[in-house]
Amino acid sequence: MGERQATLAEKEDSLSPAVPSLLHLPLCRQTNPVPGLRYRNLGKSGLRVSNVGLGTWVTFSAPISEEVAEDIIVMAFESGINVFDLSDGYCGPRAEVSLGRILRQRRWRRSSYIVITKIYWSYRSEERGLSRKHIIESIRASLDRLQLDYIDVVLIHRADPMCPMEEVVRAMNHVIDHGWIMYWGTSRWSSVEISEAYNNCRQFNCPLPICEQSEYHFLCREKIEISLPEVYNKLGVGLMTWSPLTMGFSASKGEETFPNFHRMSFKFSTVTWPDDEAAAATKENAYVPRMSAEEVQRQNGKLREISLMAERFGCTSSQLAIAWTLKNEHVHSVLIGAISPEQLYEHLQALQIVPKLSAAVMLDLERVLDNKPIRPPMISTLAMR
Repeated sequence: MGERQATLAEKEDSLSPAVPSLLHLPLCRQTNPVPGLRYRNLGKSGLRVSNVGLGTWVTFSAPISEEVAEDIIVMAFESGINVFDLSDGYCGPRAEVSLGRILRQRRWRRSSYIVITKIYWSYRSEERGLSRKHIIESIRASLDRLQLDYIDVVLIHRADPMCPMEEVVRAMNHVIDHGWIMYWGTSRWSSVEISEAYNNCRQFNCPLPICEQSEYHFLCREKIEISLPEVYNKLGVGLMTWSPLTMGFSASKGEETFPNFHRMSFKFSTVTWPDDEAAAATKENAYVPRMSAEEVQRQNGKLREISLMAERFGCTSSQLAIAWTLKNEHVHSVLIGAISPEQLYEHLQALQIVPKLSAAVMLDLERVLDNKPIRPPMISTLAMR
């Protein structure tokens, strides 16, 4: 009997090194999602994303310390957010390096979060365009900075009119086949460009783009509501939106002034990318005022009315703006930014406002905004004969 017990003890000792300690296992999410957080398949893919994602542009900007940035990432993860969007075109390679360090230190289970980065075709002559060479080199560089085995989704930030679409889709097929990325999508592409990519993928048997990422908020609506519905209804392309607070909503409840409003543009995207390095050197910032004083005054009046509506719901104007974006059934995930955990917490409370946006409330908002896009009437070529 004693010999048998000794033999069993020896077997347990021999197996113990192969059994990892619980302290060294990857950590899974420890808390429940915040109320209102939901998960949906992105487009026709099986990838399930939270309806609110964290855009890291402001989080990893220069004034934000590494400690605060990590607190924001941790709070987002523990709140149920599983989408982290970044790009070296925003604030340089710091975003990918910092996020990679945080993910490595936290040891979260890899299946519990989704990293989305972008291929931003540089305006430097040696990196211009979306050639196969530039796509592969960009993705491998991002993998090194993130220190990940793969990237969940890579978005092509703007189409390249100088590069054949066949080369782009074949390059994305190459990096997916090598396991460097799981999916690919587009950002700031037109419906015509997305359709062209879709047709090329079908022709050459390449993976289809699963999503388009576009700007969408109270005062930027035409592309999402008029141009893209055919793309995501017929082709099944998912939709992620960014910049729900572009109009400068950052004030607390009851605030009646919007000092940053005059810097914003509501006719075009608020982010303008320079055509060459000389233009980039002379541009002070990415925001270019394109509105007259009368237009600014008129829009400020609208924003004050929206602020009063937000007071009725006991929320801030920024929370109402985020909730309004989430109300669009075609939007799979809304990317929000934060410069502090407190601001992220405030933005996440917008999820509880969404059920309060009844049809009557949405009509009131439409009355105040008075900018609902209208599809132009179809013109028959027969009538022109």
